[in-house]
Amino acid sequence: MLSHAPVLRDDGVEDRVAIEEPLEIRVRGRALAVTMRTPGHDEELAVGFLHGEGLLAGPVLDAGPTEDFANNIVNVDAELTADARERRFYTTSSCGVCGKGALEEVAVHAAPLDPDDGPVVDRALLAALPERLRQPGFDATGGLHATGLFDADGTLIHVREDVGRHNAMDKVIGRALLDGELPLAGRILCVSGRLSFELVQKAAVAGAPILVGVGAPSSLAVELARDRGLTLAGFARGDRVNVYAGAARVR
Repeated sequence: MLSHAPVLRDDGVEDRVAIEEPLEIRVRGRALAVTMRTPGHDEELAVGFLHGEGLLAGPVLDAGPTEDFANNIVNVDAELTADARERRFYTTSSCGVCGKGALEEVAVHAAPLDPDDGPVVDRALLAALPERLRQPGFDATGGLHATGLFDADGTLIHVREDVGRHNAMDKVIGRALLDGELPLAGRILCVSGRLSFELVQKAAVAGAPILVGVGAPSSLAVELARDRGLTLAGFARGDRVNVYAGAARVR
């Protein structure tokens, strides 16, 4: 499905805007979450969301659209944790934690990474990664975020775009989960915008040792990265990048 739609501006010039539509995520037929997203790769978004929230108690057996309103409902065949059966989620495209009703629901636990584990990469490579993201939706609209998964040598493996930055990461992590590639040891995640707490959390849960972004990190993102042993780098532009946590993995 196209990630953008044509519109007419008030000056009569045709423009293109990013598509934003709701997606209902069901697990074995039971509605669990609604998220605002850009259509496409919905099964990846669903399983990536469930994994990032720590709601999966076993492997994903299947995931795909339902017969009714196929583009707006996706069903996942997987066993959920006992905690998941008591929770409901609504997330906007700008916030992945807004629908949670209690502080303890925000924190999803991930085992700390060993600072000696994961690749050691050149600072210049981290700085160059945003330029290697393929972003046709952003080029058309200026309104989509992207997340890319890279090998340690900077080769792009997967890239996904979405109106929500957390959705773009969920799609990439969901693809990796469906391909049996989790945890993301030896891989690098790169995002096209700022580095928020929830992006660091999703990267940590996926076992990614390095997360780099074009924009700035928040204080809580830096704190979480340091606590989980994750390398966090921001303001990656041209030949420059700032490293805020996990500098041992950066030459």
